Amino acid sequence: MDIVDKDPLLYKIVRPIISFLFKMIYRPKIIGKENIPTEGRIVLAGNHTNNFDPVLIISSTKRCVHFLAKDELYKGIKKIIFKNMGIIPVNRRVKDANSLIAAKDFLNKERVIGIFPEGTINRTDNTILPFKIGAVKMAHDTASKIVPFVIYGKYKIFRKSITIEFFAPFEINNNILDEENKKLMDFISEKLKNKKV
Repeated sequence: MDIVDKDPLLYKIVRPIISFLFKMIYRPKIIGKENIPTEGRIVLAGNHTNNFDPVLIISSTKRCVHFLAKDELYKGIKKIIFKNMGIIPVNRRVKDANSLIAAKDFLNKERVIGIFPEGTINRTDNTILPFKIGAVKMAHDTASKIVPFVIYGKYKIFRKSITIEFFAPFEINNNILDEENKKLMDFISEKLKNKKV
């Protein structure tokens, strides 16, 4: 995937429009957006509740967020749109090294990566699904900070019923990535459990 030095033009055009419409329709509560640094390489990582989650995230920051998304969406006319929005396709049928390489290339250019470590929308009764290691791996390999987030509530039209909360950035200093991945998962899981009390 080609990495350009400037944010995608389509993203710059579309983000303010999508953000305005989304906030008008869903009226999300955004907490802790000051925890997203205004510059530098950052991995935004948190739980996945709905197809609208990426829109909620891009509505929370003016920085260009490059999401990892399943490659099934990266076809036909959608491929042109998603490519010009800076989205990174992931082949979930195999261990896709190319998507990790592309994400790390973006981070090495001081960009923002958005990732849902669960790998899919959580449609179970569990608080969270097991995390894949990609978020921790790319942060570790590029010396990027992770900004954890939690999304809770429901997407209801014209109701203040959905919330996203960002937490303080932290670095991956432990080379045992499985341990760091579990720490990230446990942190987000605990925050979600607290919101359900």
